[in-house]
Amino acid sequence: MDRQYYASAEERRAEIQAQAHAMGITEDYISTLVDRFYERVRADELIGPIFEQAIGDDWPPHLAKMKLFWSSVALNTGAYSGKPVPTHLKLSRVQPRHFKVWLTLFRQTLEETAPSRDAIKYFMERAERIAQSLQLAMFGVPGIPPKRV
Repeated sequence: MDRQYYASAEERRAEIQAQAHAMGITEDYISTLVDRFYERVRADELIGPIFEQAIGDDWPPHLAKMKLFWSSVALNTGAYSGKPVPTHLKLSRVQPRHFKVWLTLFRQTLEETAPSRDAIKYFMERAERIAQSLQLAMFGVPGIPPKRV
C-alpha cells in the first residue's frame, strides 16, 4: 500500500521561498517593488487622490505594511496579519474601474523592476487574485449585492 506524503507547513514555506528566490524575488526586491509602485500610484491622476485621501501623511507606515503584505504573499513569510477587506470597504470613492488602473500600474512597475520574466508572472497572478477578491468583497457579483462587514 502506497502512503501519501503531505508536506508540513514549514516544508511548504521553504519550497515557496526557494521557488521565489530562484526567480530573484527577495525581501530587498519586494521593498523596491512596493516603493516604486506607490510612487506611480501617488502620481496617477485617477487613483492617486483616492490613496492620498485614505493615507494622508501616513505613507511610511503604509509602505512598511505593504512590504509585509507582499512578503507574505510572495514569500509566504506570514509577516502580514492585517485585514485588507474591512479596510477597503471603508473606501467609498473606489470603483471597479480603479482596480484595472491599479493592476496596470503594478504590471508597469514589475516590467521595469522585476529580476526575471518569471517574477512578473508570479506577482501578477497573485495581484490579479487579490484585486478580484477585493472587488468581489466590495462590489459583489453582478446581481448579488456584497455583504457589508
